Amino acid sequence: MKPVCPFVKAARPDDAFLKKPGENQNKHQAGHEGKAKQQESGESASISPKCPFGYDSQTFKLGPFSCMICKALLFESSKCVPCSHVYCKACISRFKDCPLCGADIEKIEADTNLQNVVDRFIEGHGRIKRSQVNTDEEEVAGEKKTVIYEDVSLERGAFLVQQAMRAFRANNIESAKSRLSVCAEDIREQMERMGNTSELCSQLGAVLGMLGDCCRAMGDGGSAVSYFEESVNFLLKVPNDDLEITHTLSVSLNKIGDLKYYDGDLQAARSYYFQSLNVRRDAIKHHPSVSSQILDVAVSLAKVADVDRNLGNEDMAIEGFQEAIKLLESLKLNSEEVGLEQRRLSVLEFLNNQVAQKQPDSTP
Repeated sequence: MKPVCPFVKAARPDDAFLKKPGENQNKHQAGHEGKAKQQESGESASISPKCPFGYDSQTFKLGPFSCMICKALLFESSKCVPCSHVYCKACISRFKDCPLCGADIEKIEADTNLQNVVDRFIEGHGRIKRSQVNTDEEEVAGEKKTVIYEDVSLERGAFLVQQAMRAFRANNIESAKSRLSVCAEDIREQMERMGNTSELCSQLGAVLGMLGDCCRAMGDGGSAVSYFEESVNFLLKVPNDDLEITHTLSVSLNKIGDLKYYDGDLQAARSYYFQSLNVRRDAIKHHPSVSSQILDVAVSLAKVADVDRNLGNEDMAIEGFQEAIKLLESLKLNSEEVGLEQRRLSVLEFLNNQVAQKQPDSTP
């Protein structure tokens, strides 16, 4: 499953690709028309601030502060000598020739002045208030309307997550972690003002999970576990009727289990895997017809069973593997769910192999 920006309401990340070409444009146009009507009819109006550089959470934007390698905002800006092209330090360090001009890189120098500009841009992004545009030609001269500016922290959050995900995909983990840390700080500040609302808890839980991914990619297992555990704590405060939140919660639990598993703490790993299994079973009760949820349960059963086998509980392991096999064999997918079918077959093959490898009874 692809990561989903926690600031964008979506059932699944692939939904955006299923929309018709002009659908998003029509929605934006309808949104602007709705706001114009609100300005005309009410005593208060809401104006959405826009980034002067054109960055936003809906479009893919490369600007003057972007690294051409990771496609994200510059982090630890570094200048190639002698060509003077600038990239993120982590990105350009993997090259011997400049990716833009092909010149040999004699050395790399930090460009602190440019980085300071980028940092100031990030700090101020989404906080620019614009004056109200008068859309009513018949408005009485001198009449004043109360302008309520939209809370822009969510747009800023979406922007930061977008930049972090680009950097993470390009293996610029430090950049991704830095952007996500700023995003988490923003949400915590908002929580101090508004309290632990479900929306803020879900956003912070998702961002903390991404920070855990960054730490895991950097080999810092201890910090990764801390982030995942905090992510779980916030996600548990959110109602469990949202499939995306439920999935994120179960994945965070599994990731903690994975880290405990590879650290040799099998009992702790089983505990987290089992918690994830219970979350996914509860999700099936509320959404029994969602194929992806059934696949998730089968995967969790396999994880718990694998630990049981390593702990010497062979009978429990076989029981878990067989339960997962029954679930997958009973799962009927339509012809459009090609990705899920491939995943189902792959997991089913793994489970059948595990059952076939049943360890012999060691009793003499």
